[in-house]
Amino acid sequence: MKLLMPQLAFCILGLCFVLAAQAQTCRSLIASGNPQYPPYLWQSPRDEARLIGANAELMEWLADEIGVPIETRHIGNWARVQEEARAGRVDLIAGAFFTLPRTEYLDYAHPPFRDTRSVVIVREAKRITFKRWEDLVPLKGLTVVNNSLGQAFDKFAADSLSMTKVSNLEKGLQMLELGRGDYLVYEDSPAEAFIARMGIKGLRLLQPPVAQEQLYIAISHRSACNTPELRGAIARAMSKLRQTKLMLTFVERAVQTWRLQQQEPAKPQ
Repeated sequence: MKLLMPQLAFCILGLCFVLAAQAQTCRSLIASGNPQYPPYLWQSPRDEARLIGANAELMEWLADEIGVPIETRHIGNWARVQEEARAGRVDLIAGAFFTLPRTEYLDYAHPPFRDTRSVVIVREAKRITFKRWEDLVPLKGLTVVNNSLGQAFDKFAADSLSMTKVSNLEKGLQMLELGRGDYLVYEDSPAEAFIARMGIKGLRLLQPPVAQEQLYIAISHRSACNTPELRGAIARAMSKLRQTKLMLTFVERAVQTWRLQQQEPAKPQ
């Protein structure tokens, strides 16, 4: 027994060093998300390195709840954000649908914080009847690269639809306006916000939605802060958020901010 005591003490000391190192590496968190996602997230016109919107305000609230500062950064387009999270250079994704492929590099914090709807967007001049997914099969569609529309629709689209992937929502709307696709599939609130900002006329959003999905906070597997304690703290905060319905307030404020920004004069080039 006496021989084991030094080894035990050494192991305990080593564990303390590991825990101390982990604590030192988790003094703050970097969050990001889809930068073309109003009213949830978009690039700040006053600080291009920062994202603002309802989900950014959610990150500020979450930082207070878990006691760890969170910086919501503009990293790049949605595909780039997901790659940075895969590599561990982004700790949190502030708003992502659940898909099985993403669980290879993300932990999802339950419960989700927002329900969303994805819809088919078409030109008014092109008469398209949409009642079910199969109605899209003979048409040419547009979608944003790495943007999930829910697992079920993603699989149907991969198996049955002809869809061109574009780099971002703005590009997709431009191509739709020019007739380089019969329809675009995207979430309704961000699509309406960009259509208004771009001044595009003659587009309409069809009903019913192709998918109704939930938004989650997701934590990178490779984040130095991804511990059971952090995941538990975020889960408790998300439960509190749903009970208090604070997200509705964040979204309402973000909608007003977006509208006011569209009324501001453009910066001189």
